[in-house]
Amino acid sequence: QVQLVESGGGLAQPGESLRLSCAGSGSIFSIYAMGWYRQAPGKERELVAITSDYATTYSDPVKGRFIISRNNVQNSVFLQMNDLQPEDTAVYYCYLEGPHNAEYWGRGTQVTVSS
Repeated sequence: QVQLVESGGGLAQPGESLRLSCAGSGSIFSIYAMGWYRQAPGKERELVAITSDYATTYSDPVKGRFIISRNNVQNSVFLQMNDLQPEDTAVYYCYLEGPHNAEYWGRGTQVTVSS
């Protein structure tokens, strides 16, 4: 079993920053990619950023504002979110892709951007 636990969400005002963390534990033998998705009320879950040994991808709405980083030793991934805007309000989910197309999700952390 693989567990992903997110932390760092909360309330921010427009223009402020938050940093999300995700710690993986359990039977993690190999990681192909780790990343972040988000789901706003009434919308589908969407990719925010994802990183592997070969590439890092950001969605267009967050390019230039968010930075993803990873600690391979600790099976952790982070998301530095700068210049937050109300449209960034969503539940943010940690994601891990392993061998054989295995996918794992955290339970999510709420990010609310409001003045």
